[in-house]
Amino acid sequence: MEVLKQSGILNIQEGFQEYTIDTEGKLHLSFHSFKNAQVFFHIKNANEIIVEGKVEKDTHCSIFFYNDAHSHIEIKEDYAVDGELHITFSECNLASSIHDLRVHLNREYAKAKVNSASLVNVKKNYHIEVINHAAKTEGLIQNYAVVLAEGNLMIDAIGKIERGAKKSQSHQTSRALSFAEGQKATILPELLIDENDVQASHAMSMGKVDDEQLYYMMSRGLSMEDCTSLISKGYLLPILDEIEEDELSDKLKDEIERKIAELCLM
Repeated sequence: MEVLKQSGILNIQEGFQEYTIDTEGKLHLSFHSFKNAQVFFHIKNANEIIVEGKVEKDTHCSIFFYNDAHSHIEIKEDYAVDGELHITFSECNLASSIHDLRVHLNREYAKAKVNSASLVNVKKNYHIEVINHAAKTEGLIQNYAVVLAEGNLMIDAIGKIERGAKKSQSHQTSRALSFAEGQKATILPELLIDENDVQASHAMSMGKVDDEQLYYMMSRGLSMEDCTSLISKGYLLPILDEIEEDELSDKLKDEIERKIAELCLM
């Protein structure tokens, strides 16, 4: 595992690579992927992270960011995709964040899937945009969040199909779950379609956990904190299916479960 403290160009190799981001300032990373690869970033410290990437035709690149920073961070990502890109972002920390992510599908049959899973007890602001520039491209956005007492969540999810991108697809799902009235969550699902021969859809839900479900769980001897923790795990842990390395997936599962248990006791 390499620790990244300075800006630079990443040498993306075939297979799995793991990096830790630990710097006091701004980090600017770029890469050009010609090979099938999976890259995991563990964010421990940074003020600002900028990532620019290019994924070539007939290449599958999977990138997973786990934000574990203890102070506010801004993350900006911009990707040009001719092949297939999966981007996953997860955070269960007590530091605010702003995440601005854009994916450009530039060549026929290019694909992108963007996933996020967050336990929110501070202010989190996400802007996610997937743009279909070429015909027969596919974009998918999936956001899942559990908003706790002090949480303030904003998700702006945009799928855009430009004129000429015939037979393309743009789909998105965003869901935010809370455990009490008055917790702040805003989701703005947007579809900007400039072509007729396409498929596009969005699904969005925000709401409080069903009282009957909580009553049933508590009648079996669970505390409110136990219920909150269990439901949060069920909502957020499926994001780990994006990690192919079993050892890392198990390690991260333990870490996220620990963070969930800590935050749900606050």
